[in-house]
Amino acid sequence: MTDPRKLFGTDGVRGVANIEPVTAETALKLGRAAAHVFSSNGGPYGQRVGTRPKIVLGKDTRLSGYMLENAMVAGITSLGVDVLLIGPLPTPGVAYITRSLRADAGIVLSASHNPYEDNGIKFFRHDGYKLDDAIEARIEQIVFSGEIESIRPTAGKIGRAARIDDALGRYVEHAKRSFPRGMTLESLRIAVDCANGAAYKSTPAILRELGADLVVAHNTPNGTNINADCGSTYPHEIQRLVRESGAQVGITHDGDADRALLCDENGEIVDGDEILAIAAIENLKHGTLASKTLVATIMSNFGLDEAVEAQGGRVIRTKVGDRHVIAEMMRADYSIGGEQSGHMIFREFSTTGDGIVSALQILRIMVETGKPLSELKQCLRKYPQAQRNLKVKEKPPIETLRDVPGLMAGTERELAGKGRVLLRYSGTEPKIRLLIEGRDEKMINAHADRIAECLIAQIGA
Repeated sequence: MTDPRKLFGTDGVRGVANIEPVTAETALKLGRAAAHVFSSNGGPYGQRVGTRPKIVLGKDTRLSGYMLENAMVAGITSLGVDVLLIGPLPTPGVAYITRSLRADAGIVLSASHNPYEDNGIKFFRHDGYKLDDAIEARIEQIVFSGEIESIRPTAGKIGRAARIDDALGRYVEHAKRSFPRGMTLESLRIAVDCANGAAYKSTPAILRELGADLVVAHNTPNGTNINADCGSTYPHEIQRLVRESGAQVGITHDGDADRALLCDENGEIVDGDEILAIAAIENLKHGTLASKTLVATIMSNFGLDEAVEAQGGRVIRTKVGDRHVIAEMMRADYSIGGEQSGHMIFREFSTTGDGIVSALQILRIMVETGKPLSELKQCLRKYPQAQRNLKVKEKPPIETLRDVPGLMAGTERELAGKGRVLLRYSGTEPKIRLLIEGRDEKMINAHADRIAECLIAQIGA
């Protein structure tokens, strides 16, 4: 078993499936711990008193999902809690179904954009929001302490598992409600890359029911092809699809479809920053951006601040991770936020990042304005960025790496306040991520190459 407080990363528990902590054994223990925490007998997190507690369990299309699903069911039911199985569904769909069925919690088995050999376990509260640190800490404490080993319901007190057959239909109708009634997509030809992931049924169904002419690819998951040369981490594929099909817009998801990137009619990628800029500016024009504020992370391009401020709004930045964006949005009741990577949260419609709901907000603007996506994205003028994502064999403190702090400081001096340098380890993968932003593209790339070479020499995998 992994050391205490090492199960949860920045987005649940994640790793190579069948290797700790993503094993059947640990999944069973996590299921028991979650059942205890979210049942009415488990403390302050149980939502329903006097009735049998229940937890929704969904997954993406990974082969290892079967193994983890069965282990989670065994763990949850062994504590006397019922499980509602909904099968493959986007992560935001699991969050919505949790609310819709008035369950005590939701669990999704997914490693998002990671390759198929990885998997993960993510939890939602009864209201569809991700867990805060205190609840995660309580679950981990129970897993490692063994304090609930003696809780063994018997006979009729053991939990039941039931399959919810209409979960997909419920989510499709929910997503469609984020698009104006009376408006259709009949004027648009849309290319969709489902990444052979959790949205392989839902996104095509939603768009077809709204009238779009669809060109769909990578919607035949086989357990091992999720994210394989497709999806939002391989944007060349949606660019190819748009160009070959003559589509006016393309949508590409990651494996669990909580994110989306778009592609304009010219085959150019429209990233999360551009999507946020389009949505924020349109909402500012109509007075519907809460507190005239957009929430982004430190990774978003500084051009985003300038674009929003030019329309009378402002941008607040958080640490990387959609959970930090959502926490800030909840703190002050902001309505729109997200990440450059394609996680966007429109709180009027969703409690977490939702790829298809985000895409529908931009499609609505395209229909309302009659403007192509290539024109809409011109509202954001980006600063050049140099990014390097490097695999690492270990993650020592960055300040202990030889020469790296000095190179970073030298780069910042040369930028002279006209850019920034960010270096951080990924919370979900064995990678270190470098971002340098500035006005001189040649200069920032030269600095990025020097820092990357130093990192590879010391900790490169």
